[in-house]
Amino acid sequence: MLRDKVILAVDDEPDVLDTIVEVLDLCRVDTAGHYDKALGLLQSGTYDMVILDVMGVKGLHLLESSVNRKFPTVMLTAPALNPEYILQSMRRGAISYISKEDLVNLDTLLSDLLAIVAEGGSTWRHTMKRLEPLLDASFPPDWRQRYESLLE
Repeated sequence: MLRDKVILAVDDEPDVLDTIVEVLDLCRVDTAGHYDKALGLLQSGTYDMVILDVMGVKGLHLLESSVNRKFPTVMLTAPALNPEYILQSMRRGAISYISKEDLVNLDTLLSDLLAIVAEGGSTWRHTMKRLEPLLDASFPPDWRQRYESLLE
């Protein structure tokens, strides 16, 4: 599913970008370590998938440009899940939310997401199910009810 795909990865940590490039060895991966470069690439390039760090590069701001260009976009975060960032990511059009702890599985996660997008399925249902143990530990007990309408 990932062979020959063109991916944009944006993160302010060079080691994270190196890991993404290594894990996605079947893809062409463009990288950006800061907001301005990322915005330029988003405006001038064409991508099968975009991966945006939530914090260090103003990922939620870049998400708007990515979604406007109709690029499937995944938000990347440090291990601590923040309910507000997940909610904002969902509302602003991201297709998923991935913890940096899951980078070793990034190829599988992106393949799954691309397949779901191709089938017209709910990438957020997939994401929330995958993150369920962390969400149960981190979110208020009613998180399923609060997010259910966004999973359609």
